[in-house]
Amino acid sequence: MAALPGSLWRDRDFGIFWGAQTLSVAGDSFALIAVPLLILNVTGSVAQMGLLTGVAGTAAIDAGIFAGLLVDRFDRRRLLIACDLARLVLYALLPLGWMSGPKVWLLYVVLPLAEAVGMLFQVTYVAAVRNLVGDERVTEANGRLYATAAAATVLGPVLAGVMAARFGLTAAIAVNAVSFGVSAIGIRLVNLSRHAREPAKPVVRERPWRELLAGAVFLWRHPVLRVLTILLSFFIFFTLGLTDVVIYRVKHDLGRPDAVVGVVLGVGAVGTMIGSLLVARLRRRAGFGPAWISAIVVAGLAIVGIGLAGSVWQTAAIMAVYLGCVSVAGICSMSLRQQVTPDHLLGRVTSAFWTIHFSLGPIGAAVLTWGASRFGSATVFTFAGACCVLIAVAALFTPVRQRHPEGATPITTG
Repeated sequence: MAALPGSLWRDRDFGIFWGAQTLSVAGDSFALIAVPLLILNVTGSVAQMGLLTGVAGTAAIDAGIFAGLLVDRFDRRRLLIACDLARLVLYALLPLGWMSGPKVWLLYVVLPLAEAVGMLFQVTYVAAVRNLVGDERVTEANGRLYATAAAATVLGPVLAGVMAARFGLTAAIAVNAVSFGVSAIGIRLVNLSRHAREPAKPVVRERPWRELLAGAVFLWRHPVLRVLTILLSFFIFFTLGLTDVVIYRVKHDLGRPDAVVGVVLGVGAVGTMIGSLLVARLRRRAGFGPAWISAIVVAGLAIVGIGLAGSVWQTAAIMAVYLGCVSVAGICSMSLRQQVTPDHLLGRVTSAFWTIHFSLGPIGAAVLTWGASRFGSATVFTFAGACCVLIAVAALFTPVRQRHPEGATPITTG
């Protein structure tokens, strides 16, 4: 692809940020595999996997309540670096603690704290990307970041599975800890405020509780974001625990070893990469509403398909379709919020969205994994997929179906 003047291909700061985050995500994929397998191998319980996911998710939700206010008040680059260093220390505690024997309780301490810090990082990250590249290139930037992150997770889970089989699961977690140090160094080298917007009028500080709620108020007043937040909250209920159920299906139903789990998730990540590369073009041609709704429909059908797959390769291929559609829907949603939200509110809007969005997720993860152990994974996949299709159908009767909601006049508050 030829580089154009001012394009992202020639943007030094974006290039450094892009590379550092890609390596960090590759490290994350090691923990994505290692942590569920660690607790499954020690306890033998898929319900414990779901419980840990639920507890960690709850911690992220709690952190999200306050994350936006911090992002809108403090330097975003320093926040990102602090979050990376904190997670480096937290994940390093797991292999160190495990040296003297399995400690399941340590997972329940470290993972919630790491997820809470991760929530602050993600909220800051969303605001930082728009400040780094500007409104016109934000969908393309999001797509490239997600695409190369997915490319890293193609190889990451495979290497994680091999490393886990050869050196142990805690060695894979140690790789994740190191990746946060790489991310911190990359962020330190870039200017994240080149395209920061100046508010149209001076921002007046209000009472803390009103500032805390400003993001939720903005979401409620925006007709598309309001409905989108509600629909995605139900979507996360039916999907947050799916990775755990896929791991359980591959290990329990298909009888495959840890290394194969990594291969399945690695192949599935190819879908994320393809979806991320296509999302800017799909949104430009079809418009926001058609692209988002179509992605959710196909994602729901793919979930049903995972439950019907009879082999590892069928499971991996359908997982790729599912993750590709999730990336298209997720990038469309995130880019829309970045485009229509004033900069001084972007942290709180992002925080409010994710807090509301993930509020049902931990419950859903616990329900899905419990259902897999009680009724079988195929039943859970069929139920969750059908519900996701219904969410897309419901969106057809709401403002989400609009092709260009980003053209609306931004709503100001706070």
